[in-house]
Parts: sequence; C-alpha cells; structure tokens
Amino acid sequence: MAASIQNSLKVALRKRMKQLLGCITPESRAKQSQAVTAKVLQNEAFRQAQRVSIYLSTSDELDTTAIICEMLRLEKIVFVPSYQGTKMKMVRLRDITDYDNLPMTKWNIKQPDFKESREDAMTNGHGIDLFIVPGVAFTRSGNRMGHGMGYYDKYLTQHAEKYPHKKITIMALALNEQIVPTEELPMDEHDVRLQFVVTENS
Repeated sequence: MAASIQNSLKVALRKRMKQLLGCITPESRAKQSQAVTAKVLQNEAFRQAQRVSIYLSTSDELDTTAIICEMLRLEKIVFVPSYQGTKMKMVRLRDITDYDNLPMTKWNIKQPDFKESREDAMTNGHGIDLFIVPGVAFTRSGNRMGHGMGYYDKYLTQHAEKYPHKKITIMALALNEQIVPTEELPMDEHDVRLQFVVTENS
C-alpha cells in the first residue's frame, strides 16, 4: 500500500476514533476498566513478569490505576513513561506514594519529571519483561495504531536492540470501541505487533 494512502487512512481512523471515544460515558469506561483489570491480573504473562512498563492513562483511555496499584502491592518493578519533545524514556515508579505525588502535565496526565533522577529501564542493565501499551485503535490479531508520534514503536525497537536475548511480551488494553477490522488498520514495517489485546469482550 502506498505510504500516502496508508497515512491518509490512519489520519481518518484517528479522527473517527477520537469522536467515538469522546462519546463513551464515564460509567461505561469504568465498567470496562474494571473487567479488563481483572483479566490482566489473571493473565499468565502478567503474573510471570517482574519488570513491567505501563502507561498512566488519560480520561479517554481505559483506566490503568488499579493495575498500577496492584503491581506495586505485588512488589513488581514498575516503569512508566516520561516524555520530553520527541523523546520518551521508561522510569521507575517507586511506590504508591510516589505515584500519588507525580506532577500533572498540561494534558492533565500524571508524569514523572523528565529531568528527575530515576532508575531508567534502558540503562539499568535489566530492561523490561512486559510492556502494557496505549493506542488509539487495535485489531484482535494484534495490530496497533498509536497517536502518531511513534514513541512506543521507537522505544520497543531500541529495547530489542539493547536487550536482544530478552523475551518480552507486548500487551494492549482496549475499550470495546477501539477494536476495528484488520483491513481498516494499515500497518507499516516499523509498527510493532502485540501478543495480547485485552478488552472487556475478549
């Protein structure tokens, strides 16, 4: 598929998904978040993983707060993204107090300060076992469309280069409304595939 056609399809899909996600009621989002959280906590890849990267959700996304709290309770090593311009790094979240005290960005999302000194998953010599990634749209077969900045595709590629022998799992959490047919979600060569797409319905 020509790159220009593929890009225009992605732009159209992002626009449609933004309108769709804006129509989901807080009650529906909370109900789906609860169901997905329960499934993730039972997932074998999640249970086995010691070092987990997870995103801090926005009000339009499935709420990841309960999963983060449970991981900290289980004493897993939790990494969350910190952004600055085109750069993203995964830094350690120490405990629930640390989570509660994270500053808010202008987009009203909790995020560690990029300049703050924290353990960095890319440079600590251990990397990450499980990535729980955000996205705009997904297919049941593991295709993912992000927000268009390529943060995760770049990071996952760099992580694979840095830790070539490490077996990782990539999982997405999705609202039912974010699942689309495969033909509607074009994938580029550099787009990373997912092993799990967890929804209320799947």
